[in-house]
Amino acid sequence: MKIQDLEMPDQQGYFGEYGGQLIPPQLKSVMDEINATYDQICKSPAFQDELTDLYTHYVGRPSPIFHARRLSARQGGARIYLKREDLNHTGAHKINHCLGEVLLAKHMGKTKVLAETGAGQHGVALATAAALLGIECEIHMGEIDIAKEHPNVTKMKLLGAKVVPVSRGTRTLKDAVDSAFEEYMKDPVHFFYAIGSVVGPHPFPKMVRDFQTVVGREARAQFLEREKKLPDAVVACVGGGSNAIGIFTEFLPDERVKLFGVEPAGRGLDTPDHAATLTLGTKGAIHGFVCYTLQDADGNPLPVYSIASGLDYPGVGPQHCYLKDLGRVQYVAIDDEECLDAFMVLSRIEGIIPALESAHAVAYAMKLAKQMSPEQSILVNLSGRGDKDADFVATRLKLNATT
Repeated sequence: MKIQDLEMPDQQGYFGEYGGQLIPPQLKSVMDEINATYDQICKSPAFQDELTDLYTHYVGRPSPIFHARRLSARQGGARIYLKREDLNHTGAHKINHCLGEVLLAKHMGKTKVLAETGAGQHGVALATAAALLGIECEIHMGEIDIAKEHPNVTKMKLLGAKVVPVSRGTRTLKDAVDSAFEEYMKDPVHFFYAIGSVVGPHPFPKMVRDFQTVVGREARAQFLEREKKLPDAVVACVGGGSNAIGIFTEFLPDERVKLFGVEPAGRGLDTPDHAATLTLGTKGAIHGFVCYTLQDADGNPLPVYSIASGLDYPGVGPQHCYLKDLGRVQYVAIDDEECLDAFMVLSRIEGIIPALESAHAVAYAMKLAKQMSPEQSILVNLSGRGDKDADFVATRLKLNATT
């Protein structure tokens, strides 16, 4: 890989042939203003100092890396380490970019931040940042996800956010994005759409990536300090792709480190009930940008499914698409049953309850470890904790007091 391949995106927001701004003309000037302001303040020591201070004293960064010794021994082969983003304030990696986006919105004089959410982690993180920084917050969420992730809905309301149920279509993440965007279009001059992943029109894939690279910077330094070498593989789940690009970016120049993005195979790749966009998708457009999508013959997004509400999106971040084409990242898929198994194994032998999203990455690391030697190591981005999923999993697995 040439170093220029890593200098992404270009001035038009493209990562190779993916990304860009496929937006109504009235939004072009708004997006360009956001991009120009971001490029200006991201170089500002005052902005960076404020964000770093919040990461340290509010979020609790740096998050640690943990050697999962019992899990490693159970699987055999490579040693498995976890980057503990689940220990962040609000319980996931989402707080990293939400603080950055809300700070940017405040700097630009916006009066309201709004967003979509699937599993609710982005919604909770944005509501938290909005409460901290004193700005109105509105979250759109599909009715199915509201029922499934009710603990996070309660948290958003406690934090003062307005939660808007979305009853259209599949009543999940894709439709929540559509609903939130319609609200945003009512006043894009004064509202700020805080996109929850490395998706959407330029500059959001770039901005969210940049805010999330704190994960990879920490992890690389921590691993070198602890092991005196880099991990042999880095694994992260991929829906839109923010946690994965956050940890991958720092390791991209190190071609000896294999990178694996784990998509949801749902009920099986041979069924329509999955969201394995990079595995089975084709080039298309969704929500203002070009990417791999799961689409019908007319180019319309297909209904998608994952047991993890944060992964059921029919598109994916444009940088992931480019990295797939370059061959720098290998994208694989884990099904619901493998995910649930990893969820329970990690809970019961390490005392760590992961988010269902993160359990996809753990599941693949469990398989990968068996193919590697004990001298090798795998670093998993444990992107979130499973408080929000505990009741759902208990019901799904029919757990009881004697199980």
